[in-house]
Amino acid sequence: MILLSHPTVNTFVRALVERLEREGMLGGFYTTLASGRRRVGVPGSRVHCHALREVVRLLASRGRLAWLTNHEAGWASVDAVYRDLDRWVSSRLEQATGVYCYEDGALETFTAAAERAIPRFYELPIAYWETSQRLLREEAVRLPDWEPTLYATRDSQAKLERKTRELALADLVICPSRFVQESLPVGTRSLVAEFGSPSVPLRTLTQGRDLGGPLRVLFAGSMSQRKGLADLFEAMKILGSPRAELIVMGSPVAPMNFYYDQYPQFRHEKPRVHEEFLGLMGTCDVLVLPSIVEGRALVQQEALSCGLPLIVTANAGGEDLIQEGETGFLVPIRNPQAIAERLGWFLKNRERLPGMRKAAQTMAARCSWQRYTDKIVAALGAIEGQGN
Repeated sequence: MILLSHPTVNTFVRALVERLEREGMLGGFYTTLASGRRRVGVPGSRVHCHALREVVRLLASRGRLAWLTNHEAGWASVDAVYRDLDRWVSSRLEQATGVYCYEDGALETFTAAAERAIPRFYELPIAYWETSQRLLREEAVRLPDWEPTLYATRDSQAKLERKTRELALADLVICPSRFVQESLPVGTRSLVAEFGSPSVPLRTLTQGRDLGGPLRVLFAGSMSQRKGLADLFEAMKILGSPRAELIVMGSPVAPMNFYYDQYPQFRHEKPRVHEEFLGLMGTCDVLVLPSIVEGRALVQQEALSCGLPLIVTANAGGEDLIQEGETGFLVPIRNPQAIAERLGWFLKNRERLPGMRKAAQTMAARCSWQRYTDKIVAALGAIEGQGN
């Protein structure tokens, strides 16, 4: 039976937990909180919560008690929540025939499992740390004004060494994209299992968009240079067209005046609940995500599901989603000129948008959560069957 642990319940965790339960493979899901939006569709007897630090983290974030949540050092920091859950889970392996953990929350569990010869599965939602650190440190040199938005460059050596030890203990690494797989050290046993796409209410779809209005360009995500926002701002300056408008939906990681100093013409939209976010997408024409480092940004498939073609980098993890000129375009990282040229193509070819919207939705439909979990369940069964 598989013991799966993750401090939060996001879309891909929920999909896998519920699939393992349907297959009769779930020995237990270990997390911090599992109510409200974090609820999973499995019997309560399978869900085990270790909540204290996560509750304190949430309360401290709302109360602006930064000393409790400071990066790595705070008692209720994200890192502390991950480590605390990991320690707790590591002492609960008696009935496990396999353990499935995620980056930064696996070391103690994997160590205990290795002592018992229990197979260890490691899902890496973002590029391996050596690749991530190299790319982000290069960004800090290339665009020093944006360096404060690159939080991962502040990771301690101890945290990075922990990641290395986690990977070394894993029997199989599950990657959401080829970009993540290619970031792994040579010889790592790995599998690509692409995330699924959301189902989208019909009222959010973009088929009725007015082709005579401005080209509405959407960026969605943390307002960081890890996601290439500086390059998109520069591309909009190069494009210089009053017929294109930029909407940025996301949480700022710097004061808002910093962003407006970089490019004053964008419109900021705050994060919102999922259905409202999809509704915003339905008012736009193209998603641009020129990420430097990702795993597989789910926003790409959300956009495709809403009928938005993409302008993205391969490092956003969705290279397989792009059929050039049909579902969008790939651009190199760190290349505002290439982004501007593709945006210019959309301005000149507005009549292509209805066909591209249909192609985008067709592509999104190919990427299902069933396919994601099919690949993982098959791999879990194969390795468990080897008796490792």
